[in-house]
Amino acid sequence: MRILMPCAAFPPFADGGGPVSSLLLAKMLVAAGHEVRVVNVGDDDRHEVYEGVPVHRIRSLNIYWNYYTPRPAWKKLVWHALENGNPRAFFAMRREIDDFRPDIMLTVSIENTNVASWAAARAAGIPVAHTIFSAFMMCWNGVMQREGENCRGQCTGCYAGSFGRRQFSRLVDAVIGESRDIVQRHLDEGYFPRAKAYRVPAVIDAIHARAPRALALGRPFRVGFLGVQTRFKGFGVLAEAARLLAPHGNVEFVIGGTGRDSFAEETRALFPAERTTFLGWTTPAAFFPQVDLLVYPTIGREAFGRATIEAFSHAVPVISTDIGGVAENIEDGVNGYHAAAGDPAALAACIERIAGSPDLYARLSRGALEAAADYLEPAVRTVLETALSETLARRGAPARRDQREAAG
Repeated sequence: MRILMPCAAFPPFADGGGPVSSLLLAKMLVAAGHEVRVVNVGDDDRHEVYEGVPVHRIRSLNIYWNYYTPRPAWKKLVWHALENGNPRAFFAMRREIDDFRPDIMLTVSIENTNVASWAAARAAGIPVAHTIFSAFMMCWNGVMQREGENCRGQCTGCYAGSFGRRQFSRLVDAVIGESRDIVQRHLDEGYFPRAKAYRVPAVIDAIHARAPRALALGRPFRVGFLGVQTRFKGFGVLAEAARLLAPHGNVEFVIGGTGRDSFAEETRALFPAERTTFLGWTTPAAFFPQVDLLVYPTIGREAFGRATIEAFSHAVPVISTDIGGVAENIEDGVNGYHAAAGDPAALAACIERIAGSPDLYARLSRGALEAAADYLEPAVRTVLETALSETLARRGAPARRDQREAAG
């Protein structure tokens, strides 16, 4: 297949798991013999090959592209309005389609590359598959939370502010989620009414552990956190659990990742200073050899939770919360445990249970390592290729490509 792959985020820009997942997805398709072109917005216009993947960087189609940088309120309003159907994106993607002549468009998230890309594909007779990485389609802030509380559904403001996105979603033929939860949430709100749904989990590049781990003796048990230090990620919940565990003296904390605001700074100060190491930005390869357990205490309904499967590849068990897509990766008593979202006492008790039982820890480590195989390239590629092939077949796209090649 010739696959045009507009991506909301793609390395070297890296903030969270989205860009990493986009890169690994593209590399997997290239390695399988498909012809792939990634389209990604940025500050300039250039073609390049990034880690074996052809990439066309195009200039921002909106009034800015890096939505992590603070902006005036009026600019944010304009940006969000244009994300409901930007004519510049339509014409830019029509040019891309005319140049690359894809069989299918696979959008990976949709911020900046814009929902109008789907209209461009439909106008050219190209089927569309979309991969969801967040709640951006439904929510102004992409996380469906207000004042630290999860929204039960779309509020009036988000419904109105995303009306165009909902309408454009009718043009999508296949909707792909890394979890069943993130797909179902969109379907429940009326998005993607004509699309067939698929679950295609994120992919890992390799299994890095050769064998399950044993509980380390002669040192404290090391609990790790890897991610952006935000309230949504449950960083504050972990800090409170750390305070509850402080009197026991048998647990240390290794924190990877960064935080940009006063919340992150104030929360870091809550951890026991003598038993906490802050690594700053780090890689999974550097992080996981330093920890015995990963805690993923998000209080929001995440789409997936990439760090959990990275942990599995290092034979590291995981405690996650019991909501959202991340919960689907964890099987209680097999590769980790669930703890109630937002409950520091439940999280602390779960950590103590694992840290105090060598037999339990060895069993969970073995289960984590076995679970990693489900996220390796062969398993994930089979599911993804099935989704794309079925989408092509439903739209009759192979015949159209044969006609183009005969004519050309």
